[in-house]
Amino acid sequence: MPVQALLVTVAEDDEDRTSAILWELDTLGVEVQTAAPGEARLLAYFAADDGLLERLREALSRLPGARAWPTPVPEVDWVARFRETFRGFDVGVFHVAPPWDLPASLSPGQRLILLDPGRAFGTGTHETTRLCLRALEQAFATQPPQRVLDLGTGTGILAIACALLGAREVTAIENDAEALASAREHAAKNGVHLDLRLGDCGRGLAAGAYDLVVANLTAPLLCERAGEIARLARPAGRLVLSGLLAEEAPSVVAAYASFGTLTQAVDGDWASLLLHIPV
Repeated sequence: MPVQALLVTVAEDDEDRTSAILWELDTLGVEVQTAAPGEARLLAYFAADDGLLERLREALSRLPGARAWPTPVPEVDWVARFRETFRGFDVGVFHVAPPWDLPASLSPGQRLILLDPGRAFGTGTHETTRLCLRALEQAFATQPPQRVLDLGTGTGILAIACALLGAREVTAIENDAEALASAREHAAKNGVHLDLRLGDCGRGLAAGAYDLVVANLTAPLLCERAGEIARLARPAGRLVLSGLLAEEAPSVVAAYASFGTLTQAVDGDWASLLLHIPV
């Protein structure tokens, strides 16, 4: 996959907000570099995209003094670099770990998610994935769902989490064949069965068929496909909606308010919503 690198400088106080913008634009990774006093300098990597720089500059226009420009991609052994930085960590009842940093033991009740990412989004390190993992833990603790649907599964981490929590049937949808292959490998490594399908969000899926629907996408897509996504949950079912910045939450709330009752969680600049469908 061709990769491009973009350098971004912003005021030091805007570093977190800028990182959120880069993740929203699907960065492959962000490196914080040494910068002048009062300034933040971020090197971000993306899949090659001719229109990306313009979209990034438009998003940064809300931040005074922000600048972005292309820079040569350093010659780096990305696998080695990733292995240096990605270590196992806890998210609620889950311990997410790569094969090179497996724990000697787990705490009682803790569940291991073995993850060796590289071809798809969703390592658990990003706020949106962590928000979803916490929401899933709560959902299974209060009213364990039997049939679960994960839209935009990526590495499969959220679908695997649902299977480990005891869901009887987990369907995972992804529109990228390479990401779907990654999810299939991760399901096998974690010893769980997932019904993995190549598809476009909720199109072609039966309405009212799922106890829990997980949609870790983007705010624009969640809003655009609100009716399509919400109809997939059965009466008294639930939806976990994530992939949105906290400032985008009101627009997503407005798109789903007519379908049920919403509660919100926040992690840094990111938010998730839990929608309860009425009976």
